[in-house]
Amino acid sequence: MEVILLERVENLGQMGDVVNVKPGFARNFLLPQKKALRANDTNKKAFETQRADLEAHNLERKSEAEAAAQKINGSAFVVIRQASETGGLYGSVSTRDIADAATNDGVKIDRGQVRLPKPLKSLGVFAVRIVLHPEVDVSIDINIARSEDEAERQARGENVLDTRDDHDDEAETEVATDTQAEFFDEEAQAAITDDTEGEDAKAEEA
Repeated sequence: MEVILLERVENLGQMGDVVNVKPGFARNFLLPQKKALRANDTNKKAFETQRADLEAHNLERKSEAEAAAQKINGSAFVVIRQASETGGLYGSVSTRDIADAATNDGVKIDRGQVRLPKPLKSLGVFAVRIVLHPEVDVSIDINIARSEDEAERQARGENVLDTRDDHDDEAETEVATDTQAEFFDEEAQAAITDDTEGEDAKAEEA
């Protein structure tokens, strides 16, 4: 199906381009979202008549998006989820979850603006692309953790899946030290025994 694009559409074309798309994509997305018109003679004439207004409106939306981008770009949002000891989530984090997390922090993001190739299914900090306008996008961080404390640790770059801590290391060091001490004590005792036996032998010879 041929359509006339009313705005830039990623991987498809610029405003005013006539492109051929799958009928389902046109009917389910482009046409209801008012991103395109069917490419017939009537619509082509209507587009040319309205083109100046469409370009002015697009420029206004772009300016608003650029202003929002300066505030949003690089922001981080926390999503609390249950997960296994290996970090796998019991479920996943979707575009809706990301939009809700941002909105709850006072940043209005629509789920349709979130570009997520696939749902997030593990703990960690993930960079997620947000499209504020066909020509303006930003990157935010989604911090998925099992608790607020864990989220803070991840934000500092800690590996929350590393269950070893300083106490474990200290305990291992103490065990190693004790083992070495026992080994040297045994060697010293053996040396004393050898010396004693040697002195006894000399006494008998005398």
